[in-house]
Amino acid sequence: MQIRVLGCSGSIAAGSRTTSFLVDEVLLIDAGTGVGDLTLDEMLRIDHIFVTHSHLDHVLAIGLLADSVTRARRAQGRPSIQVHALPETLEALRQHVFNGVIWPDFTRLPDPAAPILALRPLALGDTLHAGPATIEALPAVHTVPALGYAVWSRERPEAGAWVFTGDTGPDPALWQRLAALKVHTLVIETAFRDEEHVLADISQHLCPARLRGELAQLREPTDVYITHIKPGELDAVMSAIAAHASPHRVRALVAGQSMSL
Repeated sequence: MQIRVLGCSGSIAAGSRTTSFLVDEVLLIDAGTGVGDLTLDEMLRIDHIFVTHSHLDHVLAIGLLADSVTRARRAQGRPSIQVHALPETLEALRQHVFNGVIWPDFTRLPDPAAPILALRPLALGDTLHAGPATIEALPAVHTVPALGYAVWSRERPEAGAWVFTGDTGPDPALWQRLAALKVHTLVIETAFRDEEHVLADISQHLCPARLRGELAQLREPTDVYITHIKPGELDAVMSAIAAHASPHRVRALVAGQSMSL
């Protein structure tokens, strides 16, 4: 199973794209601005979108993707794209995005009986099979209802899980669940420098000091990738992380890279 990093930045600038991961070409984990680098043919292959939470940097491309692929999917007789998220996240999309004011309601277009998007609620702990993957909804602590995801290859579950925390502050429930899993790769956010730890706490994100406390709960040495760093802050954040020894292999995530399970 291949996971392609379309975007992993905490905001936008030249060369920076917001969060989105493409799994084996057929499903997205989040749909930030990185989706815009896909070709139309690549967009057409996407059948599932798993959303961590409702913030704009994680959902912006859902409506734009729908608009881009509607005609071709309809001509091909393809089913609706399944958008999986917490009920609160789906309701936010209905009220604030697909409301006919910010964007057309692609949960009813081009035909209410066969829309391009189908919103599918899921709950913490739910496990779904989607395309080549098995996906579990993990705990996250954020300013809005939020999830992380664990992703396994259906063909090789013994390889372990690719885990994405989503946007989260410190979360004991996450580490309690991960203690019971074989974690192949961990993608975890660190959105702020330590000097901004107050802002990190208020916004329920991590900074390097908080990250150290979280990773201390990861039992086995693991490949760890840092995501959601703001543009211009990469060196400062990663230098602070590197200043403290860790049993884990900790690196910055890079847009365009691929990971294999």
